[in-house]
Amino acid sequence: MTRPVLVLVGPPTSGKTTVGRAVARATGVTFRDTDADVEAATGSSVADLFVDRGEAYFRELEEAAVARALAEHDGVLALGGGAVLSDATRALLVAHGRAGGAVVRLDVDLASAARRAGFNRDRPLLAVNPRAMLRTMLEARDPLYAEVATATVPTGNRSPEEVVADVLAVLPREVTR
Repeated sequence: MTRPVLVLVGPPTSGKTTVGRAVARATGVTFRDTDADVEAATGSSVADLFVDRGEAYFRELEEAAVARALAEHDGVLALGGGAVLSDATRALLVAHGRAGGAVVRLDVDLASAARRAGFNRDRPLLAVNPRAMLRTMLEARDPLYAEVATATVPTGNRSPEEVVADVLAVLPREVTR
């Protein structure tokens, strides 16, 4: 079986962590988040890395964390919302999908994303005018998520249980048994 069994991509607030943990429980595998990997490796939060070292530094760490997780992890993997900005990461995700792996894009509409983001200071790119930043981010990244995804599941105005059911439905049969 291709590993990981599921990779979740999508913008901030799309539900990657919530859905990823639930799918991992449902399939009896472990959950891993590349943002958490970067935080563990550096001892700093993603927000602090953005402020203290800059986005470019964080993106380098993120690219390495994704490559490592794709090679090592055999459960459910959630990527940070900006991971698809890396050409190298996108190439790895496309290759994973072509090899039979599931790369599911969690898609969220602007209104739902803005409601979920609120004024969360843990999301450094959304700290100032979150709705405008979300709109710009969604428009710019949408083609990148589409490029790597083997399936898309909408999350706006839906319960986590509904989204999890749709994600489970697109996984290979041997994963959900």
